[in-house]
Amino acid sequence: MTGFYESQVRMFVSVDCIVFGFDGDRLMVLIGHRRMDPGRGQWSLYGGFVRADECLDDAAKRVLHDLTGLDDPYMKQVGAFGNVDRDPGERVISVAYYSMINVGDYDESSLKQHGLQWVPIDSLPNMYSDHRAMIATARRMLQRRFSHEPIGFNFLPDMFTLTNLQHLYEAVYGEEVDKRNFRKKVKEMTFIQNTGLIDKTASKRGAGLYTFNSREYDKNANFKL
Repeated sequence: MTGFYESQVRMFVSVDCIVFGFDGDRLMVLIGHRRMDPGRGQWSLYGGFVRADECLDDAAKRVLHDLTGLDDPYMKQVGAFGNVDRDPGERVISVAYYSMINVGDYDESSLKQHGLQWVPIDSLPNMYSDHRAMIATARRMLQRRFSHEPIGFNFLPDMFTLTNLQHLYEAVYGEEVDKRNFRKKVKEMTFIQNTGLIDKTASKRGAGLYTFNSREYDKNANFKL
């Protein structure tokens, strides 16, 4: 340490991770009760302080790996939250990140280990500090990217029905979409491919199963829904 900045006020920097999931009908957020003071017991996002040897992205990857077990999760920075009074304990500036996972890939043991729950984004409880504002900002970013990037497939299993895909878009945007127009657009996209398999879990007739072909998308990157 050089001591160059000894006259300046020291501050803490943390990362908070917003993990979005999709349960087939609703957009969900992974939250839990805070296990430390201040705010012990309040609903909270999962986060941690940035270590001296970490950049921001590395800190977020570490927290997300601890939370999800994924080595390379989809992750985007939401922004910095630094109101002077946002943390009653110390002066803490937090940088929020959002990630997306398939709810089915996150098992019950992981939920219990971290004391977390999947909560519908439209039914969030009161939360610690500015965590609800972080989630709202992240959702707006997610919506903007959703319409022109194929990021939504992070929420879905490898094979999905067109109804699954439609419900996902409705959950993210919080409004119904026209079924006929939606399916017409999807079927024009060569990188969303019919597998020829049938899912009969919802009805005897069943529904066709589709998959996202990333190689085909890379050849002709034109995604707009």
